[in-house]
Amino acid sequence: MKFVELTEEEFKNYVTGNDQASFLQTVEWGNLRKIYGSDIRYLGVKEEDKVLAATMVTIDKSAFGKKRIYAPRGFIIDYHNKELLKYFTEEIKKYAKKNNILFIKIDPNIIYQVRDINGCEYENPTKDDEAINNLKELGYIHTGFTLDLGDSQSRWNFRLTLDKEYEELAKNFSKSTRKNIESTYNRGMRVRLATLEDLPSMEEILIATAERKNFQYRSLEYYTNMFKTIKDGVRIYIAYLDPDIYLESTEKLLYDAKAYKDEVLYKMEKDMVGAKLKKDLEQADKQIDKYTEELELAKKFKEENPNGKDIGTLVSLISGNEYLTLYSGILMEYKKFTPKYLMYNEHIKDAYKLGIKYIDFYGITGHFNKDDKDYGMYEFKRGFGGEVIEMIGEFTLPTSKLYGIYKLLKKLKQR
Repeated sequence: MKFVELTEEEFKNYVTGNDQASFLQTVEWGNLRKIYGSDIRYLGVKEEDKVLAATMVTIDKSAFGKKRIYAPRGFIIDYHNKELLKYFTEEIKKYAKKNNILFIKIDPNIIYQVRDINGCEYENPTKDDEAINNLKELGYIHTGFTLDLGDSQSRWNFRLTLDKEYEELAKNFSKSTRKNIESTYNRGMRVRLATLEDLPSMEEILIATAERKNFQYRSLEYYTNMFKTIKDGVRIYIAYLDPDIYLESTEKLLYDAKAYKDEVLYKMEKDMVGAKLKKDLEQADKQIDKYTEELELAKKFKEENPNGKDIGTLVSLISGNEYLTLYSGILMEYKKFTPKYLMYNEHIKDAYKLGIKYIDFYGITGHFNKDDKDYGMYEFKRGFGGEVIEMIGEFTLPTSKLYGIYKLLKKLKQR
């Protein structure tokens, strides 16, 4: 065996079709990170001409004039092959010391266990403790079985397996999810795939979402670079409100409400007026008032937005055998149109066209109670059916005696 720097072509050939493949372990993602100053290397182990293990790493500044190596969703290696893992670890430590590295950080694309839709363990769960123990024995420090969203990659994801036709799969969507998808479409929401010209609109939506939820957002330049660098690997969905369909659907809703009232009044003329008919009439009047007001809004919307308006966006990435939802956002003033449901549904439909096996709804937390502040994120995703995926987590391999001081200073800063 020999530890080497791989060519981009060697790395691509090894990763393609690998079960551990991830968008974070691609040459395209590496090229994106290069734009923002990261030093990108492709490291691996070869036996003659055969690649046995590989990883893309970013090398960036850290502390004490040293650097850090980070392998996002790496290494791509058999974590149960102790001999190979030990050799790779020993060699990358030597490599790190030659390159003035303080520590190596990894968060492998290895599932610890699959849980049910409610986050509960199955009766006889299969847990990959062996992979964790093998890493620990080699000096890797495990961050632990964390429950919150990580500072790098999520340890908890929500995944949907496309093991049946879409029509059958959709029957497992929750009742409210199916209703929201249908209602959203009927009220005039439509979805298109973004072109480069759509990115400013996408940025506007994501900025509004980030400011509302108080999290960091990327610049238009970043998304433009992502779009150009990752190319076919990234898809951006834009949800827009069609003014003609919105107006037409609202007119129909008002017409139906008035027709229902006429039906109730007719029954009241023919039958004895009881509590039920009175309640039906009251409900009909409420619906008429509601859709009369909505019709004025639809007319105003069409006047102000004759060509429609973009109100939601979803950034998706093809990641090995998964189609991953990365970021999403909506304009809050149009929240009632629930554009997110339609975008996610289109994302699922496209996965079938792309021949992809899994939908990865990406990060959730390991908290599954309704009192948790992030429960809404999980509840939305579980509405499409699926399972909770628990990853093995994050590991750090110190490669300098200064690492202990670095950790201490970091803890003091956090306090």
